[in-house]
Amino acid sequence: MDKTELLEIFTRQQRIEVDYPDIKREVDGSVIRHISLAGEDGFVIYSRLDEASVEAAISAQIARFQGIPQHFEWKAYDYDSPKDLIDRLRRRGFEIGEPEALLVLDLTAGPEALDRPVPTSVVRITDPGDVDAVVALENAVWEIDHHDLGERLKRDLQEHLEMLSVYVSYQGQQPASAAWINFHAGSSFASLWGGSTLPQFRNQGHYSLLLAARAQEARARGFSLLTVDASPMSRPILEKHGFQYLATTTPCKWRNVQEDGAADHKRPWGMSGSLRPYLY
Repeated sequence: MDKTELLEIFTRQQRIEVDYPDIKREVDGSVIRHISLAGEDGFVIYSRLDEASVEAAISAQIARFQGIPQHFEWKAYDYDSPKDLIDRLRRRGFEIGEPEALLVLDLTAGPEALDRPVPTSVVRITDPGDVDAVVALENAVWEIDHHDLGERLKRDLQEHLEMLSVYVSYQGQQPASAAWINFHAGSSFASLWGGSTLPQFRNQGHYSLLLAARAQEARARGFSLLTVDASPMSRPILEKHGFQYLATTTPCKWRNVQEDGAADHKRPWGMSGSLRPYLY
């Protein structure tokens, strides 16, 4: 499939039609928002606005999430309209995060590297209790607390195991790298998250092994496309494995102010929300 076709399928399946467990999906005119039912952040992942409607739409989303109250992220894509959407969100008080590359891999034409045998040192976690080792690894890599992420992964393993697989790549007895994959029912897509490796184990193939394990599982489950929001560090590796760049995404965060007037900054960018469990 060419880029135009892939982007059309992605927009329809992953932005317009997508639904999540523990999330209430609401359609507000030409905006689709998702409200967390589990005490996490909400998000907006689709909008189709113009000069006449954009400011009122932004105000409506702020009012809706303030009324809950709930922090939320507006995920803007570079092909969204109006073209100055991100600047408008910034002027309205949104915190603008670092851009990420939306990459997609067609598994029906994937490179041979993703078919490499996955060694027994790569383990799929099914016991929620084993998530603590993943959280400890993430804490060590990023030097911030990932408790909320761990609670989300544990809950999904307990309640929605069919939608999530968590993998750890070991170096001997030591967890060296961790990553996970979400399977979206009724969609062609599975989405990749994580991919963090402890510094002493980098450039030893752990990242690629976790990618191969998840790609093979997705294909075995009947999914034909993989999607990921890639950091600048990850993008070259993923493109080497056949991922195609489709667009640039930018997370725009609205933080509600608590009753005492102090902003709640306990949740770092992208680490606890349902939409962005983790930057790849």
